[in-house]
Amino acid sequence: MNIKSHFTFNKQQRSGVLLLLLLIVLLLCVYWFVDFSEEDTFDTSSAEIVAMQKELDSLRLVEMENRKPKKYPFNPNFITDYKGYTLGMSNKEIDRLFQYRKKDKWINSAADFKKVTGVSDSLLKELSPYFKFPDWVTNPKPKKDYKSEKGFSEKSFTQKIDLNKASEEQLQQISGIGEALSKRIISYRDKLGGFSDDIQLYSVYGLDPTVVQRTLNIFTVKTPKKISKLNINMASASDISTIPGISFEMAKKIWEYRRLREKITSIQELNKIEGITERKLQLFQLYLSTE
Repeated sequence: MNIKSHFTFNKQQRSGVLLLLLLIVLLLCVYWFVDFSEEDTFDTSSAEIVAMQKELDSLRLVEMENRKPKKYPFNPNFITDYKGYTLGMSNKEIDRLFQYRKKDKWINSAADFKKVTGVSDSLLKELSPYFKFPDWVTNPKPKKDYKSEKGFSEKSFTQKIDLNKASEEQLQQISGIGEALSKRIISYRDKLGGFSDDIQLYSVYGLDPTVVQRTLNIFTVKTPKKISKLNINMASASDISTIPGISFEMAKKIWEYRRLREKITSIQELNKIEGITERKLQLFQLYLSTE
């Protein structure tokens, strides 16, 4: 076989081979020296893009916040297992609260809540703005002790006249009691069926406390009417409002206080309720009992 004949080219063929070589070299140069990568014409650092990204981030945060369980004001004394779980409390923290409440003790501040449950400072900071305590806890108002300036010598019990037997004329002998007030005292006494205690005289409409003091230096209840007391732990607001001198609004406050405490062990506890004076408390002790 004659191999030499395969490498013998005429002039036209040699020109074609040369042109092909030149074309290959040109393509290699283009491949190595020309950058074909596409430039990113989208500038993410521009002010418009940055502002849009911030807006999207804020909307994303709002949406995440909206998906969280809503918190409403609540009394931490009445947290249930489920409520405690949704608030982020552990089982041990919830159990400590339950054990504390079983002793008939009450949480009256955020500090009390932390001390009893042992929650972390961060969780307390998150929950405490939602704590809602009764007004008598959050806004206690100092009660003024009523001290009279009598300005007269005290008569003994035996020297005094029975208030349940006093006539209008006898009552009018007291400075400050005229015909109208004496009639009102007798009318109130008849409405009660007879006074049970001197303190009831303060409930007579229009009778000034200083006049009551002067009256009680001459008169006192010697034949008290017996009162069937209401059990405050069983009575409704309507029942309590039947007490003479007690409005339904005040009766409702007492009932709500009883519900909050679950049980009242002493009538003296009612002095924590706004609007209840020492004199009203003495009146309650005539009509209410804890058993």
